Amino acid sequence: MSEPTLDILGIGNAIVDVLARAEDGFLEDRNLAKGAMRLVGPEEAEALYAAMGPGTESSGGSAGNTCAVAAALGARVGFLGKVADDQLGRVFAHDIRAAGVHFPTRPLEGGAPTARCLILVTPDAQRTMNTFLGACVDFSAADVDEAEVARAKVLYMEGYLFDPPAAQAAFMEASRIAHRHGRQVALSLSDAFCVQRHRQAFRKLVREEVDILFANESEILALYETEDFEAAAELARGEVALAALTRSAAGSTIIAGEARHEVAAVPTKVVDTTGAGDAYAAGFLAAYTRSLALPECGRWGSAAAAEVISHFGARPQGDVKALIVAGTGNRPVSAVLG
Repeated sequence: MSEPTLDILGIGNAIVDVLARAEDGFLEDRNLAKGAMRLVGPEEAEALYAAMGPGTESSGGSAGNTCAVAAALGARVGFLGKVADDQLGRVFAHDIRAAGVHFPTRPLEGGAPTARCLILVTPDAQRTMNTFLGACVDFSAADVDEAEVARAKVLYMEGYLFDPPAAQAAFMEASRIAHRHGRQVALSLSDAFCVQRHRQAFRKLVREEVDILFANESEILALYETEDFEAAAELARGEVALAALTRSAAGSTIIAGEARHEVAAVPTKVVDTTGAGDAYAAGFLAAYTRSLALPECGRWGSAAAAEVISHFGARPQGDVKALIVAGTGNRPVSAVLG
């Protein structure tokens, strides 16, 4: 079996993010559930975009953000996701490659335009996402390159991509390829509403293919249909080798076999929670693929998440490596970041 040449290969929605501030009344007037992600059609996407205030636009998507943050931490990272052969698709490809991420997926020709996510950030820092999937829905098993999957230590898949049936088939194909080559499979549940839409399919994927599960508290409760976090954590323990469960200001709980680790959140001023879970997974996996101890993996995840939520937008704006080093005491930087 060949040695991996990538640490992480992400699979997810290739989306251009549009972020803008909004008051609670803006959401209420449009019956938008605060903090949730929902899918919209092209007409609603255009109308909402026109009504939004000024903001920022950048390449994004959940797994794309994870890959970019992991690359900023020095991990060797690749990403598979479908964009169209249009201006936004070219912007996405340029941006993610500029972030240090290998992006080999061929663009869609003659179909839907590149996806975009319209993100409304309210004064309490909650983000409400309205996603037009566009070309993303055309990602299928045909886009899963066995050679790309085989070269990564960890295959990381985002739950948001799970809506189209073709993507569900792609997840299963990619997972089986990864395991055939002795690699590990990680899944982020992404969103409680997404879990509720596809609970049984998610449960099957988790039981049969997932080695590492990432979820926040609401997502893990939705997966196991319970209001008891401890009960959900025990169910996850029985189904996956490793679960990293985030609980906002309460930090994260890491479960692996009989072991359990509680990791504190890194204190920071919360400006925008967009991308917090994505950054946590990035930090965790960047450390995990260096074979660091699980509590240290959780600390890397917490530090990366703290940097991202301290400003507007889902990608690091400061030196995320410096945040990780700052919590290492007297250990030399080389011992922390390699």
